[in-house]
Amino acid sequence: MADVVLYATDTMADWEYGYLTAGLAWVEGGPYRLRVLGEGPGPVTTKGRLRLMTDGGLDEVDEDATALLVLPGADTWAAGHDVALALARRLLARGVPVAAICGATYGLARVGLLDERDHTSNAPDFLLPTGYAGADRYRDAPVVEDRDLITAGATKPVDFAAAVFRRLDVFPPAVVDAWHGLYTTGKRRYFDDLMATGAA
Repeated sequence: MADVVLYATDTMADWEYGYLTAGLAWVEGGPYRLRVLGEGPGPVTTKGRLRLMTDGGLDEVDEDATALLVLPGADTWAAGHDVALALARRLLARGVPVAAICGATYGLARVGLLDERDHTSNAPDFLLPTGYAGADRYRDAPVVEDRDLITAGATKPVDFAAAVFRRLDVFPPAVVDAWHGLYTTGKRRYFDDLMATGAA
């Protein structure tokens, strides 16, 4: 069983990873195990002031058994997060996907990981204070994938989760398409499509 690692940090944005973690939990006995790991052991407090107990620290990551690293947004990505960013760099070098949303894209920009990859974020000018060299690779899209990097802005958690589900082949494409359509438009036809897949 491969690990999907969710990096847990204080002020992590609850809405940005919730669809993703719920979807992974939906597949009982599936090929992925969710591990919630912080820079060290112990709980973190989310943006919504929920106390979240981690499964341990990032030093426990088995990179050979890791299928994907999820970096959620938080208020603190302008500095620090060295362990998480170093792990992201190593995983990308190994061809292991990294999915970053909102403030986490700022962290990746700070350390040069967006310099040579197409990416998106909250807005082009959101990333400019990092001084990164990848501004010309910014794409105005809900979610962008370039090689093993998935990026999204804060208001696109459904697109973010769908991209991860597709990358990891968590659900058949028809299920992801119907789920994504339902949660981005609310239209009944997507609910009917989802029911027709037998996944609901």
